[in-house]
Amino acid sequence: MTNKNNTPKSGVTDIILESISDGVFTVNHEWRITSFNRAAEEITGIARAEAIGRYCWEVFRSNMCEGDCALRRTMKEGRSFVSSSTYIINADKKRIPISVSTAPLRNGAGEILGGVETFRDNTVVEELRRELSGSFQQGDMVSRSRLMKKIFAVLPQIAESDSTVLIEGDTGTGKELMAKALHDLSTRREKPFIAINCGALPDTLLESELFGYKAGAFTNAVGDKPGYFTLADGGTILLDELGETSPAFQVKLLRVLEEHEFQPLGSVQKQRTNVRILAATNRDLEALVEQGKFRLDLFYRINIVRLQLPALRERKEDIPLLIERFIDKMNRLRGKAVTGIEPAALEWLMAHEYPGNIRELENIIEHAFILCSQGMIGSHHLPAYLHITPAPATATPSTFQTLRRATEEEVIREALERNGYNRLATARELGMHKSTLFRKLKKLNLNLPEIDGRNVLPPP
Repeated sequence: MTNKNNTPKSGVTDIILESISDGVFTVNHEWRITSFNRAAEEITGIARAEAIGRYCWEVFRSNMCEGDCALRRTMKEGRSFVSSSTYIINADKKRIPISVSTAPLRNGAGEILGGVETFRDNTVVEELRRELSGSFQQGDMVSRSRLMKKIFAVLPQIAESDSTVLIEGDTGTGKELMAKALHDLSTRREKPFIAINCGALPDTLLESELFGYKAGAFTNAVGDKPGYFTLADGGTILLDELGETSPAFQVKLLRVLEEHEFQPLGSVQKQRTNVRILAATNRDLEALVEQGKFRLDLFYRINIVRLQLPALRERKEDIPLLIERFIDKMNRLRGKAVTGIEPAALEWLMAHEYPGNIRELENIIEHAFILCSQGMIGSHHLPAYLHITPAPATATPSTFQTLRRATEEEVIREALERNGYNRLATARELGMHKSTLFRKLKKLNLNLPEIDGRNVLPPP
């Protein structure tokens, strides 16, 4: 078919697709890309010749690919979906926010041949939205806090250097996310990023994990095994909870930092390493140095640049922003349609002190998703330990604290009794980690019965 200028209809369509600023691609029933326009090349950074014939998820690497794929729903249900918000990872491994619309691709007889997706780069829109809302983002970290803004401002300069960085902060403040942001901003971004929790492993196992070992180094060492310093060559290693390590291990780590070489277990040969080391801790290393539990020379060696992440109670303006992000994440993972949080429930969350910080807030939202499938999260969807009677308007701060403490003690005591003093079952019912429950028991001076309820099953 031709138009009045004798131009084939397919040629007109191609001209239009090449002229628009939205990315457009089509797939067949095997999910392989069959067409890819100019804007799609520009947004993804992937050439048309490289994209055509590949599976769509190999090209786009979108968070939708992991769960609720709009194009998959279109192909399955045979209908269009408009303006889904998501992001893709482009050829430079940068996260690009996009809006997506999908439609079935039909022939003249109405049979579905595949699917078509159009997508728009929303980077400028997102930057403007963050500017208007006063929020800032670095990697997977987002904040409105001025304390975090100061940290975000210096991250690019810190990332460019190869100096060791000490990241301090309470448990759950996002130390690993900060380390990953430093890695992604650095020249090592194309190489591996490996995080290891030093406090979770004894010295011997920690050394074998980091430095590797040779066959025969110990029982069951039947072959050589490379360690993380070998696997992460050219990249970055995060040593989390470094304050939990022994002085003996600290000596070996100091040697790696000073000489850039290590010795696998059972080997007589040293190996060179080209790895940037980042350290993280929730302990006060200076206090540990004074107590003789952390080497002074290692402290000076890792304390070249220090980043102190604030606790969530110091950046409460971020709570609504984080809740919004966690709701979006849970909706994608669980396939639910939660639209937000009711003001009363938000008040509860704004009043909480968050000893578990951001991780605790995420756990609270995950708990709410168990009880709430759609609509708004209400106060009754929140964990029981947050349900503390608010102070009267005339109450003094000391009166409020006394009332809060008494109510919290009552809630915990009743939960313990219902679960036969099984601490783990009680923590699950209250929606908190067992270590949080133990800390609250100690803080409230709750005297428990002599019986050991750890192995008692909770009532049906």
